[in-house]
Amino acid sequence: MKIFLRRLIWASVFIGLVFPVTTILVYRVLPPLATRLMLIRSTPMQYDFVELEDISKNLVQAVLVSEDQRFCQHAGFDWKQMGIVWDELLHNGTASRGASTISMQTAKNLFLWPSRSKVRKALEVPLTLMLETLLPKRRILELYLNIAEFGDGIYGAEAAAQAHFNRSAKVMTRGQASRLAAVLPNPLDRNAGRPSQNVQKRANRIAGNIRVAPTALWSCL
Repeated sequence: MKIFLRRLIWASVFIGLVFPVTTILVYRVLPPLATRLMLIRSTPMQYDFVELEDISKNLVQAVLVSEDQRFCQHAGFDWKQMGIVWDELLHNGTASRGASTISMQTAKNLFLWPSRSKVRKALEVPLTLMLETLLPKRRILELYLNIAEFGDGIYGAEAAAQAHFNRSAKVMTRGQASRLAAVLPNPLDRNAGRPSQNVQKRANRIAGNIRVAPTALWSCL
């Protein structure tokens, strides 16, 4: 029994600490061959990892404006946004948006599963801390833009730009980048290439916000 418990403890340490830390350190210099999210989906995969320099600044700005405006200031968790969401839940019973940061979404996409659950949210916390500790902000954003789901079987900026606009991610216009950012909250039900009226309205808001955004939003890049 003691031997079994000892093995169980070491297995838990390996799975919970050694494996993710080692994997994150590998991802510091090498791209992921696939993520857990990609493996969960049953559809054919379009995925082409590119460096941040080969992704249009328009998409970088659109994603930061729409998904995580305090990315360069927080250490993985946006406590200010969490407070806003909590107040909205208390007063309205619903929130206008979530409080998940790009770092949290990257941790989820790399290691966890897409469905919402308390267990998944609890696991996101240490994984996000590991990402923020072991990787620079620039690399976290580069990973996110390459593994984010932009449609059914479409992962990353390059595959999304090719699939939706028939061009490379490096030369996307602000309008195209804003449409990609607009589908991120629900990429399986939204289409950047053939946007619905609601998606286009959201894209227009994102493009407008980019124009007035302070340079501090991307100061860490």
